[in-house]
Amino acid sequence: MKLRYLVKKELIEVMRQKELLFLMFVSPVIQIVILGYVVSTDIRHVPVGLVNLSRNQVAERVSERVRRSPLFAVRFESRRSADYLDLLKQGRAKAIIVFRDPLDRKRSAATYPEVQVLMDGIDSNTAMVAAGYFNGIIKGYILDDLARRGRGLPVAGRPLFRFNPQLRSINYMGPGIVGFLLTIITMFLTSASLVREKEQQTMDTLLMSRLNSLEIYLGKALPAVLIGLIDMVIGLLVVILWFGIPFRGSLFFLFLASLVYLAAILSYALLISVLSATTQQSMFFAWFSLILFLLMSGFFTPVANIPQPLRLLADINPLRYLIQIIREIFLKGNGIAHFWKDLLALAGIAASLVSVSLLNFKRFISR
Repeated sequence: MKLRYLVKKELIEVMRQKELLFLMFVSPVIQIVILGYVVSTDIRHVPVGLVNLSRNQVAERVSERVRRSPLFAVRFESRRSADYLDLLKQGRAKAIIVFRDPLDRKRSAATYPEVQVLMDGIDSNTAMVAAGYFNGIIKGYILDDLARRGRGLPVAGRPLFRFNPQLRSINYMGPGIVGFLLTIITMFLTSASLVREKEQQTMDTLLMSRLNSLEIYLGKALPAVLIGLIDMVIGLLVVILWFGIPFRGSLFFLFLASLVYLAAILSYALLISVLSATTQQSMFFAWFSLILFLLMSGFFTPVANIPQPLRLLADINPLRYLIQIIREIFLKGNGIAHFWKDLLALAGIAASLVSVSLLNFKRFISR
């Protein structure tokens, strides 16, 4: 019963701050919408140049497909040979596609011209994706041409994409954004809670109450749990209704994983609050930790790409396991039988952080 009043006191203190209410319940919607468009890895309207030095009609037909494709934006066209490196240096194009007739006389009557693609490799991701797009256009034209002649390839691969058939990057990034925002709100809200009590000189009053150390600890954590779950529901509604991301799994397992994750991240945030002397220090440590959690979580790049010496940081990162579980539930509709190892690892991290945080909290209030 005594714990209930402390939780109520914390919630009232939060609700009194009108600006904080906006940051907690409105800004997540804005952030998810903006991040949903910004972090997309889909490449469209790649600026290209077309240089047609071929007398073969195939070159013009392929060029027309490039012009009509929403994947490319043709910035210039030419029929003269020149040094195109300057065009790439100036940034007028990310790729230059050159069509030539074969130099070998024996191949001068070839059905298809030679094609050279010059890529700006500074942005390696865009360059590779754009090259793949153009190869797909070339392959599609050849297959259509062979079909018109009544011929076909003896073996043809027909990939079938499951769980994300449209290959929309937002379907992959959206669930991760929900986990990331859950981390932002709860970590910053909790990491300053005990520091605020020290700065306002109300910590002694709290310690003189009949609450024991565990009740004070829970009283600081539970309001953040409630606010975090509300924000997660808001985030889920945004990614499902605004971006049309399918939800195929169980809400029960999603909230179960989120509660385990909140136990870990709030314990870490309270540990920051105990060790910090000022609000500025707690905010700095929270921000530093947040960036590290994000980079080591597999949000942008697979965890397997992280160098082995740094893999330990990813293995003890609770956000990594939450994002993995959310994607399993969201996109694949998997049950606990498919991600119990991730949930068990997350629970182990949570138990360790709760133990360390509570131990340091008891030492802090016993001074």
